[in-house]
Amino acid sequence: MRHLLEFLGVIALAQGAVGLVNEFTGWDWGLIQGLDVLDGFEIYASVALLVLAFALFASAGSRKSG
Repeated sequence: MRHLLEFLGVIALAQGAVGLVNEFTGWDWGLIQGLDVLDGFEIYASVALLVLAFALFASAGSRKSG
């Protein structure tokens, strides 16, 4: 379970970072930019993904290996 949480944390961290980079540079790739329902809220969704990533890492750190 710990490895799954870490993997999901890495994915959330990467997508959140890409979302923020996209907002400031104009790149056109990433999960957040592909969802029309988040149009206008991309920065908030990217920050939420970064917070989720750190929560997943903290949860993985509190679990036993296995």
